[in-house]
Amino acid sequence: MWFLFVTMNSGHPLPSMPQLQLALEKSWQPDTAYLGVHQVNNPALGQCYPTARLVQQFFPHFEIVAGRVDIDSSIEAHFWNIDFAQDPPKHIDLTWQQFPSLARVVEYVILDRHRLNDSASTIERCELLLQRVLSRLR
Repeated sequence: MWFLFVTMNSGHPLPSMPQLQLALEKSWQPDTAYLGVHQVNNPALGQCYPTARLVQQFFPHFEIVAGRVDIDSSIEAHFWNIDFAQDPPKHIDLTWQQFPSLARVVEYVILDRHRLNDSASTIERCELLLQRVLSRLR
C-alpha cells in the first residue's frame, strides 16, 4: 500500500474532496493519462484510473469502480469511486467530463482493493500524479 503510506505520512492534513478535485485537475498531464492520450479542452481524458486510485487513498472508505461506458455505439472502459458509507451509496466520478453528454454507463463492478494488479506503468502514472497533487496541496 505505497500510496496510503505516502499520503498518510506526508505531514499535511488530508484535503476536502473539493480541494483534492482541484489539485487533481491541475495535476493531470499526458504522462499521467492512459497511453499518454491528450485532447485539447479535455484534460480528464485518460485520467480516470489514477484519479480513482488517488481518491481512494485520500478517502480510504471509498472503493474503485470499473465500468463500461457507451459512447455513440462504442464501449470504453472507465473508473471512478463509490462511497458505501452513504445511503444509498454515492458514486463519485471526477473524470466523467471526458465523455460526451449522451454517454452512459452500461455496466460496472466494484474492484477488490487488495487485488488491483496494477502494471508497472500504471503504478508509475499513479505515483507521478500523487506527487503533483501533494505539491499542489502544500
